[in-house]
Amino acid sequence: MGERFLLALVFVAMTACTTTQQANTVGRSGFLDDYSILQKGAGDREALLRYVNPIADWKHYTKVMIDPVQLWLGEGSSLRDIPREERIRLTSLLMGKIQNALLADYRVVREAGPNVMRLSVALTEAEASNTVLDTISSVLPTGYVISGTKSLTTGTGTFVGSASIEAKITDIELGTLLAAAVDRRGGAKSLSGVTSEWNDVEESFEYWADTLRYRLCQWRGEHNCVPPTQ
Repeated sequence: MGERFLLALVFVAMTACTTTQQANTVGRSGFLDDYSILQKGAGDREALLRYVNPIADWKHYTKVMIDPVQLWLGEGSSLRDIPREERIRLTSLLMGKIQNALLADYRVVREAGPNVMRLSVALTEAEASNTVLDTISSVLPTGYVISGTKSLTTGTGTFVGSASIEAKITDIELGTLLAAAVDRRGGAKSLSGVTSEWNDVEESFEYWADTLRYRLCQWRGEHNCVPPTQ
């Protein structure tokens, strides 16, 4: 047992830098107008479901209007079980992370105009982790067996937090859809932040904001794009 425990600790140390991971599946909340145009992401830093307008001129857009992040309380959404104050905190946090990420490359505006793209985001699911069980399953060998079983079906570990978002970018003057995405992430059994029940969700927010900036940089055809650190 002692040897197995040490091996588990080594495994944790090797994976501690990864705080969240993409799920295997994600639902459709109804926030987006048309899901039929979405295609499965190709893996590395792509949403589970995505659409990119093939003729969009991304260099044309120098400004962005960011709509307030919406809570999309569809039937069965885990958000229904979260206190109102926590819902407000989570949406405000996601909004802040997105805005901070895009401010590095765009002028954030509040009104329509030329060269403006509009970003609309909805938080459709959010579940806190069980911090005590998350800590145990991040260390003990038996915890890894349990976590691994769930990961095969959902892509996230047992007892960890998770969140889902849907987003779309449109040309604010023409209304043309430029891009859309649906994604879900959860904790990756890292020791980092396991004492905070919302850490996995907050780290997912950070990842999504950084990935959005990274993708927009690539679509503009730039070569100094900085990928997310997670």
